[in-house]
Amino acid sequence: MLHLVLCWHFHQPDYRDADGRYQLPWTYLHAVKDYADMAAHLEAAPNLACVVNFVPTLTAQLLDYADQFATGDVRDPLLDRLLDPLLDELAPAAKRNLVEQCFKVNHPTMLEPFPAYRRLYTLWKTVEEIGEAGLTYLSGQYLADLVTWYHLAWTGEAVRRSRPDLLALMEKGEAFTLAERRALFDLYGEVVGGLLPRYRRMAERGQIELSATPHSHPILPLLLDFGAAREARPDLPVPVAPAYPGGAERARVHVDAALADHAEHFGQPPRGFWPAEGGVSEAGIRLLSDAGVKWAASGEGVLRHSLSALNLDLSRKAEWSTTPYLLPGTDTALFFRDDHLSDLIGFEYKGWFGADAVRHFIHALEEVRRHATGSHPVVSVILDGENAWEYYPYNGFFFLSELYAELLATPNIRTTTFCDYLEVFPDSPQPLSRLVAGSWVYGDFATWMGDAAKNRGWDWLVAAKQAFDAAPADRRAAAEPLLRSCESSDWFWWFGDYNPADAVESFDRVYRQKLKRLYQTLGATPPDYLNHPLCHGGGGMEAGGVMRRGG
Repeated sequence: MLHLVLCWHFHQPDYRDADGRYQLPWTYLHAVKDYADMAAHLEAAPNLACVVNFVPTLTAQLLDYADQFATGDVRDPLLDRLLDPLLDELAPAAKRNLVEQCFKVNHPTMLEPFPAYRRLYTLWKTVEEIGEAGLTYLSGQYLADLVTWYHLAWTGEAVRRSRPDLLALMEKGEAFTLAERRALFDLYGEVVGGLLPRYRRMAERGQIELSATPHSHPILPLLLDFGAAREARPDLPVPVAPAYPGGAERARVHVDAALADHAEHFGQPPRGFWPAEGGVSEAGIRLLSDAGVKWAASGEGVLRHSLSALNLDLSRKAEWSTTPYLLPGTDTALFFRDDHLSDLIGFEYKGWFGADAVRHFIHALEEVRRHATGSHPVVSVILDGENAWEYYPYNGFFFLSELYAELLATPNIRTTTFCDYLEVFPDSPQPLSRLVAGSWVYGDFATWMGDAAKNRGWDWLVAAKQAFDAAPADRRAAAEPLLRSCESSDWFWWFGDYNPADAVESFDRVYRQKLKRLYQTLGATPPDYLNHPLCHGGGGMEAGGVMRRGG
């Protein structure tokens, strides 16, 4: 018997600026397209077990959006446009921004299948050739149809199949009225407002395990020790600052806040964690163990590096990758993601016929089962629960439906959760004498540290933390939420010129704005370098207010 843990990771960066306004709309769009569809697939397969990981900052944004829908106090500019009765009065810059946003979809799966939406795009490409003057040809009705179609395209396939009113709007295709746009707004509100209760019900009946991530998605090992970045990459450039001030205390703050937040919204604290980006280190696991966390998971690359450091033969993967591990002196079992199987779903199967992809996946699992040598082999398939599906036909509807059905029908494969597996096989974790710090991305931390812009971002954060530590207690209490947000890994993921320019600019701008507000909340003057883009020279390392290392 092969035990399979499917772990779907639900995360969106905190897209709110320092004033609580949303700079990007991806949280509510993914909620209606992906988190709702994922819930529907699980509800349709009540005997299938899996783990669903909620990051607290995602939970907070979902609750904030539910409030926006309920009260009409909309703090997301794009969502506000859906209700705007005066679209024909938009200034040219606002009109261009709206049009460009409303074509940010994967065109083959989310635009091309809809002739009316496709016509709007064709018209825009024609008008765009004229330049700025061409914007005057786009009427208020064009914009109304466009913003409506954008939201229709971002509805999940399972949502569409359950809502005749939604299908009626899609069938109409054009000339949408303000009343119809308000109806679509209300539909979004129903879906978003119902999400957390749906997942909580599935957890309470024992079908799924809900896990968490440290509160604002920080890379715990880097908060604890910048040197962790060099365990897997000894030559990696690191920030000028030698360490993050008070990093161990800040890491505990994020863990404790996640435990409390999860208990508040889901009825009990999480028993397991997917650390942000699967980022683990020996110090990080000891921290989780001290907090009573029963399991944590990371990437296969981390396990490879750890076993390689012990000079073990890694040629037969099924022998070492299908068991949990345990560091000496800790009580947190470690599971490691099967990169091949996870990436098949995340990146490969999008271009396959659904039934063929499912057969291939089941065959790959059977191959693991045949070569595994342990008594109770377990495979961990861990990936985002949202980002892959827009590249699948029908939002992955047929692939996921058939996958769940086939897993339930395959006698030699048992779906389970991390906690359930440990309860049934409490002696299964094997000793791991060394854990090389790293993440799910190549088993290292180069995605968040090493690039000049990333390191500059860390040094700016260190300087802000030094100002935080020097402030009076009442100021620190007021600034705590901002500091937690600035410690998120999401900023550092995007810093670097190799990323898409518009995404880099957005995350750079919001990060600097939050740092400035942090200083202001502390009663301090923000450094001038925060007025300049971090990713294009910024203010230099010394400008970050951090002492340069000797040597």
